[in-house]
Order: sequence, then structure tokens, then C-alpha cells
Amino acid sequence: MTTTHVTIIGAGLGGLTLARVLHVHGIPATVYEAEPSATARAQGGMLDIHEHDGQRALKAAGLYDEFRGLVLEGREATRILERDGTVLFEQDDDGTGGRPEVQRGALRQLLLDSLPAGTVRWGQKVSGTRTLGDGRHEVTFADGTTLTTGLLVGADGAWSRVRPLLSDATPEYVGMSFIETYLIDSDTRHPAHAKTVGGGALYALAPGMGLGAHRESGGTLHTYVMLTRPQEWFAGIDFTDPATAIARIAQEFDGWAPELTTLLTDGETAPVLRVLHALPVDHRWNRVPGVTLIGDAAHLALPNGEGANLAMHDGAELARAIATHPDDIETALTEYEEAMFPRSATAAADGNQLHELLYGDDTPHGLINLFTGAA
Repeated sequence: MTTTHVTIIGAGLGGLTLARVLHVHGIPATVYEAEPSATARAQGGMLDIHEHDGQRALKAAGLYDEFRGLVLEGREATRILERDGTVLFEQDDDGTGGRPEVQRGALRQLLLDSLPAGTVRWGQKVSGTRTLGDGRHEVTFADGTTLTTGLLVGADGAWSRVRPLLSDATPEYVGMSFIETYLIDSDTRHPAHAKTVGGGALYALAPGMGLGAHRESGGTLHTYVMLTRPQEWFAGIDFTDPATAIARIAQEFDGWAPELTTLLTDGETAPVLRVLHALPVDHRWNRVPGVTLIGDAAHLALPNGEGANLAMHDGAELARAIATHPDDIETALTEYEEAMFPRSATAAADGNQLHELLYGDDTPHGLINLFTGAA
């Protein structure tokens, strides 16, 4: 068994899956995370975990049964509405789908709880990295401390501090941003909104824009507004003034059915802007000894339902490669990357096609055809 201690930057789903599968194989790892604690911020909404990647990763982690206990039944249901509120497509969740939905925060906590105490070091924000030679790298933290490692994995997302060791690529704005807000305890307090959304996901789409919502745990409705606008347009909105920001965003949906627009205007939480960036579809790098990337650090793409799944799959596959080649880390990293590059490029290209179905000129009919098999 390798005596290499794996240094992982980032305690997202990918980094934690990597640490867990390494632990299953008896390989030590430490995860360094910028956030001060596991509960420092909300972890986002629902995730559909796919059979071919996310669920495989959880099986490799020995956590599949526990994962099934987190699944929120019925959340694979889908509704697609016209802008005037007409229901164009509706599909119930009969329990036979292959993409069960869980809360991201609950899944992350499952992974955290599966690791030995002290594996995750909180409040460790990385300010920079540099190569020392012979496969060793130095990580510098914001507090001025440093560490040296023989195996460094960047699981630190879109703006990875590890990526520059491997690639000059930086994420670019994709031309669209999301605005998020929530309605709490909708079945009791917002029954009309709960009826509009239904049991799972709601989509109301038009070229270049859309309004979506998802039923989460406890009757919470998570609303997403999608707009194709320059970054400067969003920068002109004062999101520190929630009422004014929501009113400005709602103007872009003038003429849409009130049952749709009030999912935004009745929101009970301050709107949060999510600016979307992506790396090149075919992003890859030449092998650099002792370092690699997983998840968004390696292949940030348009939202397509695959991001979290791919990150977990990356983590599990990298851990498997290390466990298979414990005395030859370079062979392990090469094997992992040679499989990861085409896998992530295919997913990114598929995501671009999905983006066109959602927000292209033929929306929402292309999306409906995808669901019905008519495409």
C-alpha cells in the first residue's frame, strides 16, 4: 500500500468522495476547505444522482444504502408550462426513474460523517500553489502557513487555486445568469404556488430565458430565474436591496402568468445571483507529476445535471486508480486523466445541447420532445 498522503483542496462532493473512497482502501488523505465549518453556508438545492456515475461513486464509497435513505420520493416529477400558464407536459414520478433526488447538503453531510475525525481541516483558504520539482508541490494558505505534498488534488471548483499548476485556462462567462429565491412551507403557507410547481420540477421557458422551480424537503419551493444578459446588466442591479432587485428582474417577465411570476415576487429569501461560467469543452492538460484536478476544477461546464455526479465519479475513479497503482502514482494519475478527459468533454457537449433545448429558439418544444422520446 502506498505511503503517499493525498492532499485534497476543497470539501465539496468531489473532494469528499475522493477522501472517502481512499479511506475505504486504507489510503490516508487530508481535505483543506476554505469555509470555516460544515454549516457555514447553505449547500444549494436538489441533486438528481445518476446510475452511471453518481450512484456508482456512492457504491465505491460504501454509502449507497445510506444514500437511498436520503432520497426524497416523488421529486422526479416534471411539469412544463407555457408562459401563459398552460400545462404543456406533465410526468409523475412512479418510482422507476434512474435519477433519484436528494438535498445537496444532506449528501455532503453523509460524506463528511463517513470520514475519520480530523480528515477535513476547516478555515484553510488557499491563496496560491507552486511546483517544487520531483512531483512535490507547495500550498500556501491565506494565513501565511504552507504545506508540501507529494500528491495534490484540486477539488476546489470553478476558481481553483490548483488549476494553474496544470493549465492556463480560466472560466469564461456563458452569457446567462440565474437568480434564486425560496418559498418556505409552501403546502401550508403558499398552497397556490405548491400546486403550480407540483411534486417535483417546474419549467416555464422562452428563448434566452426561463423560470423554474423545484420542490425540496419540507415543502420548500426553490425558484430559479434564468436570463441571457451581459454581466454588466446584472451588475447594474443592486442585490443588496432585495425588493428592488426582484422587481427589476420581474420586469423581464412582463406578460407571463401571475402563477409563474409570483414564484419570484413572493419569494421569502433575498435573491441570490449565480453568474454562470464554463471552461472550454475539451479542456485538458499535459501530465504534471504529483498533481491533478477533479470536478469543476477540471471541467466546469454549463449546468446540465451532471456537475455533482461527474465530480463524485471523478473522485471515486481517482481513488480507484491510486489504490490500483499504490506504488506508481504517476501511472495512477495518467490512467485517471486519460479516462476523465473524454468523459468530461462528452458531458460538457451534451450540456451545451441541453442548454439549447432549454433556452434556444425552439424551446420548450425541444425539451418536451426529449422527455417524450420524440426528439
